Amino acid sequence: MNGDDVAWLSAVELLAAYRARALSPVEATQVVLERAGKLNPVLNAFCLIDPEAALASARASEARWRRGEPIGLVDGVPVSVKDIIVTRGWPTLRGSRTVDPNQPWDEDGPSVARLREHGAVLFGKTTTPEFAAKAVTRSPLTGTTFNPWDTSRTPGGSSGGAGAAVAAGIGPMALATDAGGSIRLPASFSGVFGHKPGGGRVPMYPPTPYATLAGFGPMTRTVGDAALMMSVIAAFDPREWGILPPDGTRYHEQLEADPGAWRIAWSPTLCGAIVDPEVAALTERAALAFAEMGATVETVGKLFDDPLPTMEKFQKGLTRFAFRGMGEQQFAIMDPDLVATIRASQDASVVDHLEAEMERAALGRRMIAFHQTYDLLLTPTVGVPPFSADLDRPEGAVGRSWYPFTYPFNLTRQPAASVPCGFTADGLPVGLQIVGPPHRDLLVLQASYAFEQARPWRDRRPAVAERIRGDRS
Repeated sequence: MNGDDVAWLSAVELLAAYRARALSPVEATQVVLERAGKLNPVLNAFCLIDPEAALASARASEARWRRGEPIGLVDGVPVSVKDIIVTRGWPTLRGSRTVDPNQPWDEDGPSVARLREHGAVLFGKTTTPEFAAKAVTRSPLTGTTFNPWDTSRTPGGSSGGAGAAVAAGIGPMALATDAGGSIRLPASFSGVFGHKPGGGRVPMYPPTPYATLAGFGPMTRTVGDAALMMSVIAAFDPREWGILPPDGTRYHEQLEADPGAWRIAWSPTLCGAIVDPEVAALTERAALAFAEMGATVETVGKLFDDPLPTMEKFQKGLTRFAFRGMGEQQFAIMDPDLVATIRASQDASVVDHLEAEMERAALGRRMIAFHQTYDLLLTPTVGVPPFSADLDRPEGAVGRSWYPFTYPFNLTRQPAASVPCGFTADGLPVGLQIVGPPHRDLLVLQASYAFEQARPWRDRRPAVAERIRGDRS
């Protein structure tokens, strides 16, 4: 099995190869590290790669497999971690020059701890905009991250490094975060699968002011791999006070389901969004695939008024609190757009914040009522294809107008995923968003898996993959 073949194996396939002794964790990790060495200068998807630690972990895994004693569900699988999530032994700089790298860094966040306990080979940290505060991946610390399908384009953000890495075959699994679309946006732009868990499903620590909006979850090339990661990270951790009671779900073993039992709503604009014609056509065709599988699919119109004013009002208070200790010295070395957002938050009021909480609760109740009729909701993930990496938003777009489909479900804390559903005429990936009722992560993953079986996507590879193949020919 050559390096190109190994690079595109899923985590599930890697584990089967380890079990059959057709491949070792060391060999797989060496392929990932070699690929990262060649492609990171092109993509800028990683802010840290640690070959020494990765190979030590891979050798320990290899020894366990030789004894027939793997320690967990992902023993020997290479996994990257977004540079927002604390990871023992590595700085977590959050894309910012304001974070002092000279700290002990002696603790794993819950998801990292669970991955390590299950034998994952952690090999690097992926890039993020400063404090994950942009929908593209560019920061004063690490610069701009580029899209593997077209390196003049953005992979989106804020988990753009994770999306670019997975799409380019630099590891089958990436651990990422999403507080407004930060898993789903780059999943759509990078042509990979991304799942934002529902509120309380995956523990998060250290605490962050944005925690009730955020979810820590997988970005992978297959739904099966994402489900496998969810089986690992959706576990109890005493540091997370808001965690749901563990229910023992083994997501990767329960993906098979009957689409004929589902009643699905397809909303092409959700709250009156303007959508690029190619994106609209591709996502509508994807939604109709569920009808071909036997599901009842109904087109629905505008579900609610755009909750952007609520989101902005809510985030304004959180921003004021989160950055309350920063001053001009820090602002001088920060992203100017983030600095402007922080300055604009200084007049946030408790009354406005609590009003936003009430509006958020009303939206949540509306969606709970909606799901009494519909099992699932489908929308485009993003209203546009990937755009220039030099821009923070598409030309002519204002604020978040180009991604109105994701942040409503951070407000409501519903599980939501983006599945690849096709390519534009320029060869750029497009994603379909699948949204489930509160606490129904398994249903979202089952629907994503059903779509993947009906419309497989993993065999199409980005331009940078062909670049590596050309280097070897």
